[in-house]
Amino acid sequence: MALLESLLLPPLLNAWLILVGGLLWMRLHLIGGLLVVLGLGGLVLLATPTISHALREGLEPPPLATDAEPEDPRPDDERAQEPRLADAQAIVILGGGRDVDAPEFGWGDAPSNASWRRLAYGAYLQRRSGLPILVSGGRVHADERGSEAGLMAAALRDVFDVPVRWTEDRSTDTAENARYSAAILATEGIERVALVSQAWHLARASAEFERAGLTVTPAPTGFASPPPKGLAAWRPSAYHLHQSSRALHEWLGLADAWLKERLLR
Repeated sequence: MALLESLLLPPLLNAWLILVGGLLWMRLHLIGGLLVVLGLGGLVLLATPTISHALREGLEPPPLATDAEPEDPRPDDERAQEPRLADAQAIVILGGGRDVDAPEFGWGDAPSNASWRRLAYGAYLQRRSGLPILVSGGRVHADERGSEAGLMAAALRDVFDVPVRWTEDRSTDTAENARYSAAILATEGIERVALVSQAWHLARASAEFERAGLTVTPAPTGFASPPPKGLAAWRPSAYHLHQSSRALHEWLGLADAWLKERLLR
């Protein structure tokens, strides 16, 4: 799957289009030229704030409503449809990677920036609700020192002063996050969770947790910022290319899950 993703996602996909287009140019000018334009043009468009925002926004669930929100002028029936923290029995925070040999905290490795965002939001929700927290994340590579869940638990304890009830430290991907977390929570009779991750990740993550038998209230953080106005909305940058690649990874994962469900029926 990892090889397939690298072939189907930018920038390698664009490089292949440009390379094949260049090779075909000598004999098939039109097709070769179209492939080169598609490769270069697609790379530039994916690097723009407008396209990056559109790809991420389509993945994002609505923000989570808590019981202590300020007065909301919207109708009761509209607000009742929003996911609410009060619907959950526990908070699950998914690992988002690690920084290797990070010297700041004395832990060896440290949570990545994506993980810190999830941890901060999970700590905020725990203080609002008092719900117990499960952190989920193992070792993606065998030579990693300790699990992501262990790093996350240390961060919640030492930085946010928030307790962690359960540590799921065996998983290496989102599907395993869901399966192993559900097994831990089942021993406590917990069936409903608030699932914390980046907004662009939760469509796929929520589906995996629901397949594992849990009722999920998405608790998204890190929403896509709207693009700037004017020509700046179309100014390419490496940051927005990275965000587009992440979003396309999620869209590819959703498409893969959809196909598997149809084929296995």
